[in-house]
Amino acid sequence: QVQVVESGGGLVQAGGSLRLSCAASGSIFSINLMGWYRQAPGQQRELVALITKIGITNYADSVKGRFTISRDNAKNTVYLQMNSLKPEDTAVYYCKVVAAPVDYWGKGTLVTVSS
Repeated sequence: QVQVVESGGGLVQAGGSLRLSCAASGSIFSINLMGWYRQAPGQQRELVALITKIGITNYADSVKGRFTISRDNAKNTVYLQMNSLKPEDTAVYYCKVVAAPVDYWGKGTLVTVSS
């Protein structure tokens, strides 16, 4: 049984910061990729940021320079530091953990940015 649990969402004013965390636990032997996606109301789920086991990162253009993804392999945990938040960042943020050949998803954490 594998669990992926996000935390750290909440309400913040535009220009503020939040840090999301995601911990994977259970029968995961080798995590290749960890990442964050988000889904705004009425929108499709989109990639926010990914990080490989050796720390190579990839970001959506809309968050480059504002968000930073990092991970702690020993703890099977991935983080998303979000700075200079904008109202358009409002969404449910989902964590994805890839332990090939299976993708595991968390249930999401809501981030609301007020203007």
